[in-house]
Amino acid sequence: MNINFELYRIFYVVANKKNITKAAEELFISQPAVSKAIKNLENNLGGKLFNRTKKGVVLTEEGKEFYNYIKVALEYINNAENKFNDLINLEAGTIKIGVSVTLTKYFLTPLLKEFHDLHPKIKVQIDTNITKVLFEKLKNGLLDLVILNLPYKNENDIEIVKCKEVQDVFCTNKKYKNLKNKELSLNELNNYPLILQAKGSNTRTFLDNVTKENNITLNPSMELASYQLVTEFTKIGFGIGYLTKDYIQDELKNKELFEIKLKEKIPKRSIGIAYSNKNLPSFATKEMIRIITKK
Repeated sequence: MNINFELYRIFYVVANKKNITKAAEELFISQPAVSKAIKNLENNLGGKLFNRTKKGVVLTEEGKEFYNYIKVALEYINNAENKFNDLINLEAGTIKIGVSVTLTKYFLTPLLKEFHDLHPKIKVQIDTNITKVLFEKLKNGLLDLVILNLPYKNENDIEIVKCKEVQDVFCTNKKYKNLKNKELSLNELNNYPLILQAKGSNTRTFLDNVTKENNITLNPSMELASYQLVTEFTKIGFGIGYLTKDYIQDELKNKELFEIKLKEKIPKRSIGIAYSNKNLPSFATKEMIRIITKK
């Protein structure tokens, strides 16, 4: 049975008002048009919905039962419209972001604050894991965005957008102050204890590609699981650490660390955001992308 939705809405208003004239006023249509709509609905259903009285109309027993279902259906539709309006106006919703602990601390946190200040009713869920795992979740629809260090291999159905460049450097503390005014080659770094992230991280992969292009192999004395550990072990004097200059501005400024001058140039690398291009991103996801990429 294919019945025009508008007939249900007219029926609902007439049932509430118990009067054709009052229903017509609320619906902004003529009284004959309301009467005709009720007649068409009754013909389509094959039964009578209202009995006329001197004061107006009352539901038949069948009409009362029908009204109970229509009332629930229209309330669901009204709630759906309200929910949709909330979502497009960023008054409701959830955004799920995959990101490393390091990028959460040094890159994402201020952006999340900006997003939350603008849209406090949007829930934000953070999933911290290695990029490979996060990408699988993104492809399976379990995440809306992944923030990662680039470069990263292209994946089908995944769009990757560069949003910020960062510069990596080798640093150490005052224990190695004799190196402060020296210029070292990448190969000469092997004469000192090197502190690097373990293989598998995007940061380590980037460095390994740089050294490979220069026909050099670095031999670290320590390979640590996280960027934070590399930073801390470098600060307490375990050796020369491979760090991101953008993240250690305070340590460089207060001279807790100093940068090793290199003969070779380490190119800048990028931070990017990845999202699925198979599905249309939510309004909240689009807004987060806007905030991140404008920086």
